[in-house]
Amino acid sequence: MLLPAKAEVARQLRRYRAWERRMLASPADLTVRSTFEDSGYTLCVLMGKRCAREAADAAERYLRSSAIAYLQETSDLPHTSAAVRRGPPRSAERSPAGR
Repeated sequence: MLLPAKAEVARQLRRYRAWERRMLASPADLTVRSTFEDSGYTLCVLMGKRCAREAADAAERYLRSSAIAYLQETSDLPHTSAAVRRGPPRSAERSPAGR
């Protein structure tokens, strides 16, 4: 899984929070609301989430942790300390072209 640059995540999260404050201050302003929703959408795309609130939470977790810890935290796969390869040793394997 590719992860976005932390600097870009931090920049988009600051932008989202700033527009969130402006939207809460003047909820009737359609221009502010539209820009707030656009910033939320950008954060969703960046973090791979479907909801702006989830994307903001994920961005905060990502910025607080290392990339590996974030991937382990968000992965549904069991966490193992080492990869285990099953099957014959690589030297015994043959390519289909080597028949």
